[in-house]
Amino acid sequence: MTRKFVDAAGNDQVKILDTRKTTPGLRALEKAAVLAGGGANHRFGLFDMVLVKDNHLAAHSGFAAFVETIRKLRQERPDVRIEVEADRLQQVRTFLQIADINVILLDNMKPAQIREAVALGKNKVKFEASGGVTLKNIRQIAATGVDYISIGALTHSARAIDLSLKMTPLAA
Repeated sequence: MTRKFVDAAGNDQVKILDTRKTTPGLRALEKAAVLAGGGANHRFGLFDMVLVKDNHLAAHSGFAAFVETIRKLRQERPDVRIEVEADRLQQVRTFLQIADINVILLDNMKPAQIREAVALGKNKVKFEASGGVTLKNIRQIAATGVDYISIGALTHSARAIDLSLKMTPLAA
């Protein structure tokens, strides 16, 4: 499935990423399958990258406090990547004011919005498009200039191979 998405993107500059949405107990195998198909792993768990989603922002006590939290995190863990989720261009503009953010995830945005977001922050941060990505629309999304496209279906919806193990007695 990953190879199909990589080929359909038609753009060697964009990386096709998986997500943490994996089958319990099979994460390592599913992520290895994404790599084998030409994709890349987004993050393995909650420990190797910070992803601030819309629920986190809604629970936070104001923008200044959020910026201070990001600043403290960067001081305590200077090597950890920090990514924030935006579903509106105004959020992108706001996040571009924060120096310690590495990636802005553009959630369920249309290609025209993605293109505008990338133009706002080109060479400042990396951009990841996510949500609603299919084999039919990935080429259009890849053409917007995003750095990454993440697709949960690479792990949580990949068709399983029907395997069986048959044992036969050895000849004496």
